Amino acid sequence: MLRPKIPTMPTPTGTATPPAVVEPTAVVPATQTPPPPAPLAPAPSRPVVQLTPGTVIALVGGGTAVVLVVGAVLVSMLLAVAITGVSVAVVAVVLRSLLASEAKHR
Repeated sequence: MLRPKIPTMPTPTGTATPPAVVEPTAVVPATQTPPPPAPLAPAPSRPVVQLTPGTVIALVGGGTAVVLVVGAVLVSMLLAVAITGVSVAVVAVVLRSLLASEAKHR
């Protein structure tokens, strides 16, 4: 059947430059000086989140609203797919009927 054509590597043209010669250099260690001690910064204090009954009710209400909205979107998408499927099936039945009735009249 079909066989893939594997490309061949082109041969280099022109003059090739020789590799550069790298000469080793001596490594001289630098004098080590101890770093000055860093001042200790106080840890930032974060405010403590306190859940009051009002905030708990607000969080539950917000979560419920998100679940309801996402559910409504998913149900509407499912309904759109179902309606599309039914309409395609109706069109198929009508076309089959038309083609069958045309075949009888010939």
